[in-house]
Amino acid sequence: MKTTFSFEVSKTDPTGARRGLLTTPRGPIQTPLFMPVGTQATVKALTQEALEELGAEIILANTYHLYLRPGHELVRKLGGLHQFMSWPRAILTDSGGYQVFSLSALRKITDEGVRFRSHLDGSEHLLTPEKAAEIQLALGSDIAMVLDECIETPAPRDKAEAAVARTTTWAKRARNYFQECAQRNGDLPQWQFGIVQGATFSDLRRESARQLLDLDFPGYAVGGLAVGEPHATTCEMAAEVTALLPKDRPRYLMGVGRPEQIADYVALGIDMMDCVLPTRAARHACLYTTEGRVLIKNARYAQDQRPIDPKCACSVCRRYTRAYLRHLFAAGELTAAILATHHNVHFYLDIMRRIREAIEFGNLANFSSEMHVRYAVGPA
Repeated sequence: MKTTFSFEVSKTDPTGARRGLLTTPRGPIQTPLFMPVGTQATVKALTQEALEELGAEIILANTYHLYLRPGHELVRKLGGLHQFMSWPRAILTDSGGYQVFSLSALRKITDEGVRFRSHLDGSEHLLTPEKAAEIQLALGSDIAMVLDECIETPAPRDKAEAAVARTTTWAKRARNYFQECAQRNGDLPQWQFGIVQGATFSDLRRESARQLLDLDFPGYAVGGLAVGEPHATTCEMAAEVTALLPKDRPRYLMGVGRPEQIADYVALGIDMMDCVLPTRAARHACLYTTEGRVLIKNARYAQDQRPIDPKCACSVCRRYTRAYLRHLFAAGELTAAILATHHNVHFYLDIMRRIREAIEFGNLANFSSEMHVRYAVGPA
């Protein structure tokens, strides 16, 4: 397996959107891309065969959860995460920082790292920038995120300033650890990305980006957004950052977004996204379609013989009716979540395919407007 990574932009839309190709040791990935979230080495309700059928070229796995269970050393012994979960395509692992920071009652943050208690058994652990990098190298993911400090939004300025300073310090430590490993062991088959913080303060976002640029990461993420702030604010902060990031490196906006928002982020020059929304919504009987959201438990669908989305080409829409899916949810059948998740993930991946096509024709603005109109009306 070659360890070659590369990123090349092939087309730019008038909005500023980019179409490109991210090449990894596990194969090429068309950008802009969406990563289904496979928290515990599995995308909930989908098999790896289904993900391949859907055309997923990269998925996201969670460092925090895999560290606690089954453990990164066990995964290493079993051949790495790809072999462990039988997934031949690319994997991005987050640093585990967001999950730890969300456990506000179970953790303490210091300059050294984050000391926390496991949500599984209460055992105490220390996650440092070096440890997060070590875990991800053991997992063998293709792209690894550095440990950063996530804070709530809105946040007071002094807290945001402190988080930016700590994020930069941690990024330096993670980068040094990664490069020392590369010097000892030769070229590593992994890319390490930095994460820009700064809450909703434009100047702090810019300063965080500038500081991370000095560390020369092969890719950069924008973190700490889409956590409750208005969509316009998310876009404003992301725009501040992408304006400063290198044009020849991938840009990743973490934890976004809703179907109608995705093209907005792409228009800002974002190349990569992930979100639990399509899978989580599916398990709660919310289906995404070209005409907006469908809440399939509604009584109106009891005798509806139409597919979930008549314009969708996924295998679920080709075979099953709304009436049947409603029945499965009403009966509490596991198949309900499986079919709904398959459709929703297809829908998100298809949005990205259509966005890439729109960029090719310089037509992203029209595509974005159409999506906003379709999702302006509440769910049916």
